[in-house]
Amino acid sequence: MILIGASGHAKVIIDILEKQDIKVDFLVDANPAIKELQSYKVILESDFNIDAINEEVIVTIGSNHIRKKVAERLKAEYGWAIHPSAILGDDVSIGQGAVIMAGAIINSSSSIGNHAIINTSCSIDHDCTLEDYVHVSPNATLCGTILVGEGTHIGAGATIIPNISIGKWVTIGAGAVIIENVPDHAVVVGNPGRIIKYND
Repeated sequence: MILIGASGHAKVIIDILEKQDIKVDFLVDANPAIKELQSYKVILESDFNIDAINEEVIVTIGSNHIRKKVAERLKAEYGWAIHPSAILGDDVSIGQGAVIMAGAIINSSSSIGNHAIINTSCSIDHDCTLEDYVHVSPNATLCGTILVGEGTHIGAGATIIPNISIGKWVTIGAGAVIIENVPDHAVVVGNPGRIIKYND
């Protein structure tokens, strides 16, 4: 496995892959000051031939916008990282390049998009659909039948009640409680959640 991005997020994914007995070959990063991460070699992006990739790849960049740009630029086969302590329903689908972290629960008939991040100890209940590049932060709770649009970031400890639709590239603040649908690009905070602005 080749990891694109050498950051704290990459450290967590390395730990997951090691627990899965998946070999990490090396990492790639744009920062020339980073030579090694968790004892793995880091290759400078400008020295890396992306057209010569013959291993599976995970984009290990936490920013949803940057992760999308990198993933769309690469022509690669994407793997995924699923922590052994995560609990997945039998009919859950997981997209390419997605990562599922320790203690996460994804229940029956839910779908996780490409390059999504399902972070530590979050709970995603039945019939939820998370589109590509979504990030669900630690301890967030998504009740049943929720749609989360592309690129949305759900903050730590947020709660979304059932049958809610969250638009694309939305930011849900930490601890927010979402009780009604949220339009594209909105920034929502508080309990109950209220829109305070829109992302550019």
